[in-house]
Amino acid sequence: MPSGGIGAAVAAANERARRSLLRNHGGGHAPVSNLELFFDLVYVFAVTQLSHFIGHHPGWLGFLQGVILFLGVWWVWIYTVWVTNWANPDRLPIRLLILALMFLSLIMAIAMPEAFAGKALLFAGCYIALQLGRSVVMAIVLRHEAQSRLRNMARISCYFIASAPLWLAGAWLGGVAQIALWLAALAIEYAGPLTMFATPVLGRSTTGDWDISGSHMAERCSLFIIIALGEGIVVSGAAMLDGVLSADRYAALFIAFAGSAVVWWLYFDIGAERGARLISGHEQAGRIARNAYTYLHMPIVLGIVIFAVGDSLLMENWTGKAEHPLILTQLGGAVLFLVGLAYFKRYSTTNHNFPFSHGLAIALNLVLALIGSTFPVPALLYAELCVAILLVTAVWEWGSYHGGWMERMEARGWKFGNTLRSRYETRQAQRERQHSPESGTS
Repeated sequence: MPSGGIGAAVAAANERARRSLLRNHGGGHAPVSNLELFFDLVYVFAVTQLSHFIGHHPGWLGFLQGVILFLGVWWVWIYTVWVTNWANPDRLPIRLLILALMFLSLIMAIAMPEAFAGKALLFAGCYIALQLGRSVVMAIVLRHEAQSRLRNMARISCYFIASAPLWLAGAWLGGVAQIALWLAALAIEYAGPLTMFATPVLGRSTTGDWDISGSHMAERCSLFIIIALGEGIVVSGAAMLDGVLSADRYAALFIAFAGSAVVWWLYFDIGAERGARLISGHEQAGRIARNAYTYLHMPIVLGIVIFAVGDSLLMENWTGKAEHPLILTQLGGAVLFLVGLAYFKRYSTTNHNFPFSHGLAIALNLVLALIGSTFPVPALLYAELCVAILLVTAVWEWGSYHGGWMERMEARGWKFGNTLRSRYETRQAQRERQHSPESGTS
């Protein structure tokens, strides 16, 4: 044993930990810092810019452009979340890095309204600086840490290097070429985690390289959901400041608020809690963070942003009939939110069931959109029905997970409860056989 024995080794380990720029949480809990909350303030503004862009660019082209902007904003934010999961925001170099990322994010958000016009190069330049700059700095930070982490960050940097020319070329050319090239750039970047950042020479990453704090990831994504929901509240409240206040206008405000409240309920009552339990302390927390939070939260957040656009349209024309922009935003927001949330809940439960209540709500929204497109339906009534569908879904799920509808029917001696119990036990037995060692699918 080297001179100094165990005491010297412990002292050396403590010194390395003191000098490290990482949290070194070992997969345990890592609290969300005040700096991270401060960083999120820029994305409150970015979400506002995004909802205004979608609202001011009706039609499929405007929606496609809005989706491209959303994918870029989400990708910057979620990658920064991964970095702050590893890096210690209380250390000066990391603190300065986050503040620099915050400022660049602010400029990127300012450029968003004209990202497909005069400020395309500004948006693309900020995006590249954010993604590539953060990855390169983290590679430098990790050079004295585990080599596997360094190689992982180097692979990530390669994907952003590959996409950067497409961002710049698209911004320079504009028009259809810009849309096509920016979609190609995003395809490269979004393929990175799915392929484990497979890179020539550097190889592929493993989920072991992503030793994250699961509780930190779950909390950060929950906070972004709050940011997105806040946009609907801000839009509705600001609309009430303009024009004459009347009973039906207050009714429109109540409907918009109720929609936000029910969406909050659907996500936080079961989904957020169950997802946090799954990822916290899981031996493959990195894989869950990639699948359940990096990817499956995208449609959830985008759906909420589109809901905010629908709230704005409702507050602008609450006395007329439901026009196509209102119908499409309500439908698009509901479908994206419910599909993303349903798959997130499916992923985070042992049954791996797609919630039937969510599937039925999607179908009802499609039927309602068809009716609204065919017959003159008052905008206020249409929005009420959309919220009612979500409310029924929330009540259904509440009953299922807080006592259980099947259990309530059995307690009252209803035969339908016994039928549901029999079907449930049959499905469970089938799943156990499918995942048993003898089946070869375990």
